[in-house]
Amino acid sequence: MAEDFKSLMGELLQDTYSAETQLLEALPEMAEAASTPALKQAFQEHLQVTQRQVERLERVAKMVGVDPDGDDCEAMEGLVAEAEEIVDEHDEGPVRDAALISAAQKVEHYEIAAYGTLTAMAKACGMKDAADLLAQTLKEEKDTDELLTQLAEQQVNPAALRGEAANDPTRRSKGSAA
Repeated sequence: MAEDFKSLMGELLQDTYSAETQLLEALPEMAEAASTPALKQAFQEHLQVTQRQVERLERVAKMVGVDPDGDDCEAMEGLVAEAEEIVDEHDEGPVRDAALISAAQKVEHYEIAAYGTLTAMAKACGMKDAADLLAQTLKEEKDTDELLTQLAEQQVNPAALRGEAANDPTRRSKGSAA
């Protein structure tokens, strides 16, 4: 249990490190489950970004004087389990992709909160180099969240809706007899 501010920061770094290492295992599975090429590519690219983020966290942990390994991040365990459930419960296609984006954005929002907190803590401790590294990761997480929103709005959600319309016998196409 954290006795002071810096040890609390160390615990939060360990939790975030655990979250990122869990994500390293989950992203390839999410990429494989995605059917939209742009979403598949986004997951594959974020895997590479996440690897760099883990390396940054290791550098920050060294600056703070903590071992990055700690207890497992239970929040990320739940978010990853939810993504796995999506893959198991939905058939391949745009509806599953929409659900995967939802799961991925929950992960991104969790990470945005974690990195925002860690950046503020590093600044409070006067650790400018650590704060800069954490802020860089925070920006990447926000960028990923925005990319996922764009993919959902421009490609995945419209495709999911088109698929539903094509499979709905109560909807008639223009020009069909009523």
